[in-house]
Amino acid sequence: MPRFYIARRQSGRANALPLLSAIAFKDTHRLIPSRYSPKEESVLARLAPDDEILEEIFQIEGRTNERLEAEHGLLPGISPQELVINVPYASVINAAFTHAHPAGARFSGPFRGVWYAARSIHTAQAEVAYHATIGLSEVGRFKDEITYDEYLADFRGEFHDLRTTQKFARALDPDSYEFSQALGQTLLLAGSIGLVYPSVRHAGGVCLACFRPALVAHVRKGRTFCFRWTGTPNPSIATIADFRR
Repeated sequence: MPRFYIARRQSGRANALPLLSAIAFKDTHRLIPSRYSPKEESVLARLAPDDEILEEIFQIEGRTNERLEAEHGLLPGISPQELVINVPYASVINAAFTHAHPAGARFSGPFRGVWYAARSIHTAQAEVAYHATIGLSEVGRFKDEITYDEYLADFRGEFHDLRTTQKFARALDPDSYEFSQALGQTLLLAGSIGLVYPSVRHAGGVCLACFRPALVAHVRKGRTFCFRWTGTPNPSIATIADFRR
């Protein structure tokens, strides 16, 4: 019996937006490159000899840090009032929304990010492996090693749902984000809290895109994985640390 389905109803603009489903997802999986560790885990902390120098280093680092700019109201896509404080891994949550990819992602543009997660770790691994492999293909060399930290989070609420309709199939185009980004922007402006949708990179997988930082609940660190490419597009994946309790 799936744990996530509770109810489904029409959204306010039934003909324009996907249906709403009330969901309760526990232990969703998000993988973030380990080099983007929170401040307290930054490699810079291991280079500074004392607290005063450490603070100066972080001030220099923060001058181009979109998360810090958003906290001071300097980013156009998200207001300081939307960011979270005084919760575990607040910097990790806020970074997902303030460090948007310059080209955007499936349901997000270049000015505001989204917390993307998957129901299973295998889906999360397939998603990040696909995008990392695309990057390697552009340089024509499948030789690399990247570590990713797993962050678990829980979600509850009414999310727009693409799992049971073909009406929005263009939002799942494996080669283009044009329609999906437009849909994401429409939903965001309409007050949506996010989307649930089939994984495009892992058959049978389910993904979630949360538009609101405050709804990313009970974030905690899971495992660290090493993805290794040794000449082919298919990386090996090994667990190298486990922080779960």
